[in-house]
Amino acid sequence: MTPFVLTPRAAQDIDDIWEYIAADNTTAADRVVAAIEKAIQRVAKAPGTGHFRADLADRRHRFVLAYSYLIVYRFETSPVQIIRVLHAARDVESILGLPSET
Repeated sequence: MTPFVLTPRAAQDIDDIWEYIAADNTTAADRVVAAIEKAIQRVAKAPGTGHFRADLADRRHRFVLAYSYLIVYRFETSPVQIIRVLHAARDVESILGLPSET
């Protein structure tokens, strides 16, 4: 079984990130996407390692940073479900629209 699953939106996020960066530098785009993929693999091997953000989501969700990108995932699912991959400077709370604990 695959250790993680990307939601269609997360897969699109990764494609969008590559395209945005590649418009200026394809080597940098490859490097950033490779770092995101490596972080996702680490999460899949140790799902509880990410950070909980009460201001952004409930306890079912965790966050890991790769470069300036937040990988948002559900760690209690099997396999781990990657929800979104978002630039940390964006309005993550409103984009996610997940229930928070604040």
